Amino acid sequence: MISFVPFVVKKNLTTKEHKVLTKGHKGIKSDRMNRRKPFSKDIIFLDDIESVVNKITAKMREDVLNNFRRNGAVIGISGGIDSSVCLALAVRAFGSDKVLGIMMPEHDSSPDSELLARELADKFGIRTIKEDLTPTLAGLKCYERRDEAVKRVFPEYDPKTYKMKIGVRQSGLFNNLPPLFTLTIISKDGNQKDQLLTAKDYLQIVAASNFKQRSRMAMVYYHAESLHFAVIGTPNKHEQEQGFFVKFGDGAGDIMPIGNLYKTQVYQLAEYLGVPKAIINRTPTTDTYSAEQTQEEFFYQLPFNLMDRYWYGFENGYSPKEVADVMGETEQRVEALFRNFERKRKTTEYLRMPPVRDYYGI
Repeated sequence: MISFVPFVVKKNLTTKEHKVLTKGHKGIKSDRMNRRKPFSKDIIFLDDIESVVNKITAKMREDVLNNFRRNGAVIGISGGIDSSVCLALAVRAFGSDKVLGIMMPEHDSSPDSELLARELADKFGIRTIKEDLTPTLAGLKCYERRDEAVKRVFPEYDPKTYKMKIGVRQSGLFNNLPPLFTLTIISKDGNQKDQLLTAKDYLQIVAASNFKQRSRMAMVYYHAESLHFAVIGTPNKHEQEQGFFVKFGDGAGDIMPIGNLYKTQVYQLAEYLGVPKAIINRTPTTDTYSAEQTQEEFFYQLPFNLMDRYWYGFENGYSPKEVADVMGETEQRVEALFRNFERKRKTTEYLRMPPVRDYYGI
């Protein structure tokens, strides 16, 4: 999945905003602040997983069967932890005969994705359909448009002999700097070259790559409409709130069962629901570029077990000092990290906005 992170940073926080940030995220009501638990590394864990699963699946049934008047659920499966947990929840909610899994490999996909998706489907007894999206993406010139930008940076690049990916350098995470994206190409003999991307080349690579997520969602909706089923969206809390999704692509769906869950909590549900160990133990990847790449490398810049705790402190109004003391960091570095979170939330707000329709007749 690809997320658009602008190169241009919005205005610096005002003195007032700075004070709010250091005291905790704005919008937290004082009574909630008084009731909250002291910050700890264990604060992120769900206490009663069975109750959480029951509440989620009950709401899934209410929304899909009663509110939407649909007969079941369709979900794109890739062997990733998020889609796997969503599938397991859907089977709990509707039964295996009312859930359809769609596998959608393309030219750059890892073979492991399909193998793990099939293992998942077998475990939960659902029907699957495989749709090869390579011809569709070639028709949209997805690869051609992407490679055109790559060749402007590395003229020697040939997709037949090189692999490529883009990622974020970690240097700005704790020092108030915006993310800088680097293009990496790797030859057959393992030689690697890296180059910081200009805004023009970055935007073209991302825009072309986003055909993948949007084509997949179009395919999922085809199958959902043909069966009068609903589409299960698979983003977790971080993907939604930090903008790690493609608008009208993998950020779409009729319901999002794990949209308010941290990654740690998603893994808790995976263990409880019986998701295959091979999926649980797999490092989260983007599975978008020809070169292997983790989600941490591409976007988050932190492992999820740290990201979860820092983000929890940020959005629940804990001060940088409270979080720093528990996490073994300095107050200054955590304050900078919180600023980074605020910047990421603001610069990706466009992705979460619905179409604006209030132009006449209001």
